[in-house]
Amino acid sequence: MKIKDRIALYFTLISTSMLFAVLCTVYFTFMKFLEADFFERLTDRTMVTAKLYLEADEISRDALNTVRHKYLQKLNSEVIRVYDKKNRATFIGDTAQYWAPATIDEVRRKGRLKYTDGQRQVVGIYYKDNQGDFVILASADDQGSHNRLDKLLKIMIFIFILISLIVLLLSRLIARKMLEPLQKFMLEVKQAGSQNMEFRVEENNNKDEINLIAQSFNHLMEELEQAFILQKTFAANASHELRTPVTRMMMTSELALSKERDQAAYQKVIASMLEDAEKMEHIITGLVALAKMDLELINSQLVPIRLDNLLSKIQVEWKTQKNLDLKITYQVSFESKPQILANTVLLQIALDNIISNAFKFSENQEVNIFVEANGNDFLIHITDQGTGISTENQADIFKPFYTRANEHGHNGEGMGLYMAQKIIDLLKGEITVKNIDKGGCTFTVRLAKF
Repeated sequence: MKIKDRIALYFTLISTSMLFAVLCTVYFTFMKFLEADFFERLTDRTMVTAKLYLEADEISRDALNTVRHKYLQKLNSEVIRVYDKKNRATFIGDTAQYWAPATIDEVRRKGRLKYTDGQRQVVGIYYKDNQGDFVILASADDQGSHNRLDKLLKIMIFIFILISLIVLLLSRLIARKMLEPLQKFMLEVKQAGSQNMEFRVEENNNKDEINLIAQSFNHLMEELEQAFILQKTFAANASHELRTPVTRMMMTSELALSKERDQAAYQKVIASMLEDAEKMEHIITGLVALAKMDLELINSQLVPIRLDNLLSKIQVEWKTQKNLDLKITYQVSFESKPQILANTVLLQIALDNIISNAFKFSENQEVNIFVEANGNDFLIHITDQGTGISTENQADIFKPFYTRANEHGHNGEGMGLYMAQKIIDLLKGEITVKNIDKGGCTFTVRLAKF
């Protein structure tokens, strides 16, 4: 059974159960009211009979019967008897002795008696008079109340069925309306697949469970997308970067084995193969570092940190460990609470990689960091005193394994700026580069305020 049908069914059962309880309460309350009212009317009949027959001594029996039938409303199937102390019917003839002596004695003993005999109701009173002690019993069938209760029962059954159907239909409509976002979510989820890992379901401003499910699903898709990117990047980088040294080693080996050579030639071949092996080792190290970096990006936890404290720490480490000067200038106040949301370790890796690149290509000259606020963002400008980066190469410097270090006599695997950009992207920031007029270049990192 679908959720909307279960919701409609449960809501209908609860509503109809409450309605049934209310209708039953009304029905039995009304029934008891009618029963009590009829008992009172029967009691009035017995009292009127006592007044007519026992206290009107001067009036004859026939005259009393005439008054009784003419002016007093008779109840349905009414039977009234007056019994003397010997339990004999007086004033009103009763050759069949309508009530048993035990009932008459019980009335005399209790003073008043009310009970139900089938559909008939009976009232008895013990009445003391100057003529003697008498028991008056009256019985009648409250057919009018029975008819009214039957009609009320039929009306209640009709209303119960009608309201139950209305509640069922309305509850189905309400359940369908409530579950429309879930239905939409299910249709959107079906579109997700390995070919479009960037797909995200729509989120709204409601703080209901369906929106929380959508947020959790989007978070899961982000992690899966990172995992897929990690897998594809690792495979692509490995196949691309390892193919060249492996091919060169195979060609060098085949060329060396093609004919007999002297010792110097073999040493040269072995040295060339060793160089290619070392290059492969660097490539594998870079690939492992890249994979580790991607995993850390996926699992990193972002916390509020003070940007000035982190930059001061970096400045001290560069000075104490490598004796390199890092100048930091602020055009923003840091007297408030933490300013950015980041992973401290990863952000330091990103900034260290940019700073390392700046020192490397400026021959370890002083590197300047200028921090300013721009609206809801912080801008970190890292400026070196090197030769700058040509415009055509600026688009490639953030690619994995791209490096110009060999051209300038330096070592490098081309992973530093790639890792820096991956980290800044994780922090929802941006990293750009541009040349400056006096030489060198400036890397600008934009991070959102917290």
